[in-house]
Amino acid sequence: MNLIPLDVPTYTAADFTQETWWLTVLKAVFIIVFLILNVLLALWVERRTIGRMQTRPGPNVAGPFGLFQAIADAVKLLFKEDMWTRKADKFIYLLAPSISAFAAFSIFAVIPMGPNVSIFGHSTPLQLADMPVAALYVLAISSLGLYGIVLGGWSASSTLPLYGAVRSSAQVISYELSMGMSLVAVFLMAGSMSTSQIVASQAQTWWFLPLAPAFVIYLISMVGEVNRLPFDLPEAEGELVAGHMTEYSSMKFGWFYLSEYVNMFNVSAVATTMFFGGWHAPWPLSHIEFLNGGWFGILWFFIKMWFFMLLMIWTRSTLLRFRYDQFMQLGWKRLIPISLAWLVMVAIIRAITQWVSLTLPQLIGGVAGIFVIALIVMWFADSRDARKEALAQAEKQERLANFDPMADGFPVPPLPGQQLPPSPRANRVVTAAALEETND
Repeated sequence: MNLIPLDVPTYTAADFTQETWWLTVLKAVFIIVFLILNVLLALWVERRTIGRMQTRPGPNVAGPFGLFQAIADAVKLLFKEDMWTRKADKFIYLLAPSISAFAAFSIFAVIPMGPNVSIFGHSTPLQLADMPVAALYVLAISSLGLYGIVLGGWSASSTLPLYGAVRSSAQVISYELSMGMSLVAVFLMAGSMSTSQIVASQAQTWWFLPLAPAFVIYLISMVGEVNRLPFDLPEAEGELVAGHMTEYSSMKFGWFYLSEYVNMFNVSAVATTMFFGGWHAPWPLSHIEFLNGGWFGILWFFIKMWFFMLLMIWTRSTLLRFRYDQFMQLGWKRLIPISLAWLVMVAIIRAITQWVSLTLPQLIGGVAGIFVIALIVMWFADSRDARKEALAQAEKQERLANFDPMADGFPVPPLPGQQLPPSPRANRVVTAAALEETND
């Protein structure tokens, strides 16, 4: 691996000089078909995987390899009764799932799935579009998709969908902050917010290694962003039936359902682009020029994207749902402060590299050392707080043990955890009975 100073970028963006309008249309159609086929594959893989992990037959026995289950579900959605609630705002009620689907399909427009290749004699990148602020476009469109959820819950004029919409808005706002700050560290290291330039900057080293804390924060935040277990609070079945989708049926429900799975591929593709080298081949295959370019880029991108998809399927089949207060506490009191502290460290180290030429191992060692020291300080602070809390609990238990129901001059019932002292009258009765047995 060649180690280079990180002061001046030595990579270029995708080349769109030979792009034509019909190539743009062709790539747009390919993205739509690619995502729909991947959603069908995801439904099949998820059900079979969860069935194996949780030892449940389920769709694994519906036809060969369980393939008939996905077909049955698609037919059910198409022919299910299309219901409309009486008090719903009809226009917004129909507009909401359209907004969610549009936002979900739009994010892949700036995701590079491969380098420049030749299509019908024209050199074009395997990417629909790119811009200097493509990463900000991804964050903006993902925020726009929230309007579909909020409007869907509000327009139904029903209690449970409204609760689900409010939960989802608070959840997305909270976890988009930590997600955005984790991506800013990548922008600082790559020196660009263009997705193709970020992928090109990982030709030597993928950013998940030197930016490991930001990578972990992004992994947690992306699960909360797409409302998946253990963070599916807007659709908690035991509390809200199906959240903002409760009053939807047929294909209106199907658009929400489709956008949820497309968003899973969106966050997986962003993770691949920002942290996992994009379409670059993994080491040591990256040293083989034939395998590290051309149409092989789509293969490596597909494998990496599905790695994150399987990770989300794994968490769904093994973890339990959080309480809402625990979920918000994790976002605001843990992820956001840690991501902000890490961002400041990366900014300081990145500024130092402008004046001092550092190799990548030295940069990783310096940042990791500072971060480990910060974690040790936080651990000691938490240990001190835990000791204080233990002492407070011990004092409370002591007060409960010394409970006197007649302390105020009149009988007071015990609180939870308190026990009444032994009754003097009961002691006298027991003593009298013992004396009678002795006399006999």
